Amino acid sequence: MLNNKKIYFYLYILIANRLPNSQSAFGGFGKKARAFLASHFIEECGKNVNIEPNCYFNKYLRIGDNSGIGQYSQINGKVTIGKNVMMGPHCIIYTRNHKTERTDIPMIEQGFAEYKPVIISNDVWIGGRVIILPGISVGEGAIVAAGAVVTKDVPSYSIVAGNPAVIKKYRK
Repeated sequence: MLNNKKIYFYLYILIANRLPNSQSAFGGFGKKARAFLASHFIEECGKNVNIEPNCYFNKYLRIGDNSGIGQYSQINGKVTIGKNVMMGPHCIIYTRNHKTERTDIPMIEQGFAEYKPVIISNDVWIGGRVIILPGISVGEGAIVAAGAVVTKDVPSYSIVAGNPAVIKKYRK
């Protein structure tokens, strides 16, 4: 039997996720519909959240006030997004990986490693096509440049870029 959270999830996937993006002529309705439905099945949803269309995330997401998820982004597992976070399109946030320790059996047969939550602090800008790996923390006020692959924690007010992402400079 379906509970209310599952109903909201399915309505999000089947209807709201396909509505126009927030910049289009009818985008205001789509933005509000996606935020309303998401707020009923994710762990925490702040005010004035902007979830663009064609995003995938699950019930473990926490997202703060005035934050957004870019179009076609994928957020897997326990992820906390702070307040005033901007995220470009096509971002991927992972919270677990495949096991690879054993060499006597194929990796595909080793299963998955444990989940490692990702935390994105307040006032962060994540450019398009960024990949964030399991267990990463992105500090307050940081900027993650487009296309970066984040393999280590990002200090507050730093600007990181590249694959793997490295600190290019600090905002302060």
